[in-house]
Amino acid sequence: MQSAHPSAPLEKSLKPLPRRTRPQVTFAVLTLAVGAFTLLQSLVIPVMATIQHDLGTTQNGVTWVLTAYLLSASVATPIMGRIGDLVGKERVFVAALAALAVGSLLAALAPNLAVMIVARVIQGIGGGVLPLAFGIIRDEYPAHRVTGAVGTLASLSAIGGGLGLVLAGPIVDLLSYRWLFWIPLIMTGIAAVAAHLLIPASPVRSGGHISWRPALLLSGWLVCLLLALSQASSWGWVSPQVLGLLAAAAALAGLWIRAETRATTPLIDMRMMRRRPVWTANLVALLLGVAMYAVFGFLPQLLQTPVEAGYGFGAGITASGLLLAPQCVVQLPVGILSGNLSARYGGKWFTVAGCAITLLSLLMFAFAHDTRLQIMLGCAVFGLGMGMVFSALSGLIVQGVPQEQTGVASGMNANIRTIGGAIGSAVMASVVTAHQGPAGFPQESGYTFGFALLAGALVLATLAGLLIPDLRPAPPVVTAVTAVTTGDPRTAPGHETRPVPVGGTLVGDEPD
Repeated sequence: MQSAHPSAPLEKSLKPLPRRTRPQVTFAVLTLAVGAFTLLQSLVIPVMATIQHDLGTTQNGVTWVLTAYLLSASVATPIMGRIGDLVGKERVFVAALAALAVGSLLAALAPNLAVMIVARVIQGIGGGVLPLAFGIIRDEYPAHRVTGAVGTLASLSAIGGGLGLVLAGPIVDLLSYRWLFWIPLIMTGIAAVAAHLLIPASPVRSGGHISWRPALLLSGWLVCLLLALSQASSWGWVSPQVLGLLAAAAALAGLWIRAETRATTPLIDMRMMRRRPVWTANLVALLLGVAMYAVFGFLPQLLQTPVEAGYGFGAGITASGLLLAPQCVVQLPVGILSGNLSARYGGKWFTVAGCAITLLSLLMFAFAHDTRLQIMLGCAVFGLGMGMVFSALSGLIVQGVPQEQTGVASGMNANIRTIGGAIGSAVMASVVTAHQGPAGFPQESGYTFGFALLAGALVLATLAGLLIPDLRPAPPVVTAVTAVTTGDPRTAPGHETRPVPVGGTLVGDEPD
């Protein structure tokens, strides 16, 4: 006898899935976590002399507080992103936050330089926070909101880097430099608990396993390259140590590419890296990193130079941070607006415009740094450009790769920006310190020439941005069955399914 309700089996098989956390809640947790991570990157930069004195070490020794973190993060970021794609982004995200918390605790209590360096290495493992956050957004948000949310989070991460320079002075003046680690520890602890409780399991995972041979080769060439760049100003660009490390980096990079192309389940898919949206965005990120990290490192030094040197303002850590504050004030609203507009119109032209505006700010730093008003105006223009390009660039990466490769692609983009930062900082250090004035401070011409070189990098970044394909969001596609039956907020009525092809439609070009 037939059932009186023929649709009953179908209804039973399509019963609603458990409801997921609201995207707004997920985004709040991600924002707290990314904020703590980016603060850790920049808070210690203005107070290196204080750390050197407290730990009783030398100027060369204290540079390892930055170098150790840089090396660890460069190795961990793509690997953590890949592991997240495999086993679940939320699990690895919590693990990365735990590493940040443990490293911060150890740094806050460090009695000597060796313990501080170990702490910074552990903190570097948390470098996967940002690409994993991008992947979680792509998993949890409706497709039409992914680009805007990723752009906003990327902009907030850039603001965190600048905000660390602003907040470091007041924190040290009111408390001590140890609180530069206690505060991020509190933030990461809260974020880790919230992520564990509120961020749902990843619905999309890639197959395969970690290929450890490519992972070791990747780690090897990154460490050799970044160690050579970070120490070049101290050891000398043509010293045997630097030349040997650069040669080793080139050899290991060649072996890494060969291993990746032959691996059944590569750590970094070389076909993905050859996609035009990916390699062009990575090229812009490399050149952008050259300028951004060098500005963060050397503009405060210019401001803190005593007026007796013939330039500078003799500003303390707190005063120099306040002069840099316009960057953060401008970048936040611009980044949010740029992320939302990029989601609607595509990120290519926002990237190009952002690079061009950042170029203008670097020319101002090079040739118009005589008054506080000029510095603050330059910082505001710098924040305007960075806010536009950071939001757009991250969205382009997410749009340009399959969903299951979001974590590793975003991780490599962040890593390439870090490599650019190491190059820019090393070149800037060599240029600025090449000639000393009578008082022992660098000559003003060193800063002028250095910032002009950074402007040259942004000229190349602007031209590279023109090569980015014009990715536009695909039109919404609502599937009636999933909208009614899944109970998933990402496919409920009023939301669309993931667009096809990968994240967007390509206007006037091919993705590969």
